[in-house]
Formats: sequence, structure tokens, C-alpha cells
Amino acid sequence: MLRPPWPEDAAAIFEAANDERLVRNLARLPWPYRPNDADFYCRMAAADPLPHLLIFDRTMERPRLIGTCGLDETEGRIALGYWIRHDAWNKGYATEAGRALVAMGRALGYRRLTATHFVDNPASGAVLRKIGFRDTGRIEARWSEGRQSRAPARHFEWLAGDIEADMDVEKRPEAA
Repeated sequence: MLRPPWPEDAAAIFEAANDERLVRNLARLPWPYRPNDADFYCRMAAADPLPHLLIFDRTMERPRLIGTCGLDETEGRIALGYWIRHDAWNKGYATEAGRALVAMGRALGYRRLTATHFVDNPASGAVLRKIGFRDTGRIEARWSEGRQSRAPARHFEWLAGDIEADMDVEKRPEAA
């Protein structure tokens, strides 16, 4: 389940994101992650015209926040980003949320989306490929707030009209 963040979600966002294993894979989340960082995210998401969404696990009795995803304007490009809490990795949530974001980007009229992942996090590259992104072949050092250093990051792009990419986005999750 995806929905925009509300101010009252800040505590759950903090609880989910306050994990060094997660934050080290991201460029902009600081470490240590603090409650005021989650408050800031909720305010920023409300003010940004691009989609920023919370990802919930809907298989439990009460939905549980397991991550966030969104589109951001970065260096004149629209970039897709996401994070998933550690105990929800490898369950398809990032792929499902990523496909929804690509569909939103397409609906908003964007013909090109970009994304990056740190080279030592190949699982994110696998997610990006599943949702129709192509590896550009470019690797460059990128700053990570969580690492407090630069690390090699691989660049990807999604182009509207790429038949294979469009087919990947149009896949629907299989029923359980």
C-alpha cells in the first residue's frame, strides 16, 4: 500500500529508517537518523509537487510502515528513489513501489527518469532492472550522508517508449 506521508507518520518513519544497514545504502539520509529528520521528511513531502510516498506492508493485521519512495528533481533530472527497512528486504516491496512510481512519472508526462545505487548494493540494481531501468554504464563517486564519504555509484535511466522498459512497468504483482 502506498500513500503520502502525514505529520503523524514521523515516529514510524524514524523507527523504520533508524538502521545503519539501511542508511549506508542511501545518498541523503543522515546517520544517525533522528526524529527531527523524519519530521523534516514529512514537511518536505507535503510541499513538493512530485510524489513522495510511504510503503506499507499490508499482509499483517495492521499495516506496518516498511519504507518510502518518491520522485525528486535532482540536477535538472527527475530521479526515482526508495528505501525499505531491513526486515522487509527481498520481498518485492521495492519492485512494486518502483513500478508504481514509474507509472506516476509517466502519467505526469516525464519521458526520462534516472536512478543510482551504490555499487556495493547490487540488490538495488536488480530492482531498477526489474522496473525497466537500463544501466547507463556510468559509475562515479557519490556522497553518502550515512557513510559520511563518497562511494562508487552506478547510474540508470528509464526512457518512455522503450518497449521492454514499458513492458516491465506494466507487469502487475501476481496474486498470492
